[in-house]
Amino acid sequence: MHYIYQAVYSGKISGNGLYTQKCQLYFEQTYGFKKVLLTTSCTDALEMCAILADINPGDEVIVPSFTFVSTALAFARQGANIIFADSSTQNPNVDTSLLEKLITPRTKAIVVVHYAGIACDMDVVMNLAHKYNLLVVEDAAHAINSSFKGKALGSIGHLAAFSFHETKNINCGEGGMLAINDERFIKRAEIIWEKGTNRAEFFRGAINKYEWVDVGSSFLPSEINAAYLYAQIENLEDIQAKRINICEVYYKELQTWSNQNNVRLPFIPDYATNNGHMFYMVCSGLVQRTALIEHLKSNEIYAVFHYLSLHKSFYYRNKYSGGELPNSDHYTDCLLRLPLYYELTEAEIDKIVNTIKHFTFPHE
Repeated sequence: MHYIYQAVYSGKISGNGLYTQKCQLYFEQTYGFKKVLLTTSCTDALEMCAILADINPGDEVIVPSFTFVSTALAFARQGANIIFADSSTQNPNVDTSLLEKLITPRTKAIVVVHYAGIACDMDVVMNLAHKYNLLVVEDAAHAINSSFKGKALGSIGHLAAFSFHETKNINCGEGGMLAINDERFIKRAEIIWEKGTNRAEFFRGAINKYEWVDVGSSFLPSEINAAYLYAQIENLEDIQAKRINICEVYYKELQTWSNQNNVRLPFIPDYATNNGHMFYMVCSGLVQRTALIEHLKSNEIYAVFHYLSLHKSFYYRNKYSGGELPNSDHYTDCLLRLPLYYELTEAEIDKIVNTIKHFTFPHE
């Protein structure tokens, strides 16, 4: 509350003030991003990525089908044809072995999602980008403080988008950020961020007036949001330790039960880390998942499923001309998320674990 008080009484609460700059500097210095711009949401950061990538009608952008709508929507709004990719059998991340066959002369970008904060195989993705001269956008909405082979997620692709929505590890209610790792995008990103004007340069004293020079929008969050976020940043280490510990308890306590009931727990490759964003289970089928959700609900435990395959969505199914994506559909029907938040108590965790362990599934 002290930081919010300071922001309000500083005389500048409209954005790009003290706390915006403190947050941006922290992320740049901690994770090695070349430039960071706070945004009002991860969706806005993805929309900035689509503008920076110069996506035009008819361009193709490869996107995983098992993701939140914003991942695809940002590029569809620019007129792109979305080429949906299937998930891996090991976890909901995109199956990188299938990406190359989706690339055509019209492909402009590959968007990867680090689901549950677990890294995709970025070596494969970046090698393909280099081979075919493509841009890589990391949708790192889940991935703060997680890494691939020791390198921060969001620092590997050309551009990345993060979320600080209230459901994320650190948050400011609604918020996000654009991370820029290719210097050629920095100047234009600031212009797009500032409603298509060169206002950021003006306030740095680089020019003596500012004007409308490009497309853009009002992507800046207020200083109140940034102040709230900065307080979260200061507590990031404690937040992460608590969330990771909850994941470890779930995994340890449910491993035997999951093996006995044909339920898969999260798979984390050797090259990836767990940032405690989410703990999910993959049931064997829709009937099994529905039964478990209802059982937990009857015990006042609210576990929920996650994304629906975007290639089968109401909006896009008539536009989709690709083949079946069985793994994405499997996660749509079978993935279940357990409660995971900082305030979760040991007693509540014990209740969740014991309620699951004492449940017998019906036969499908």
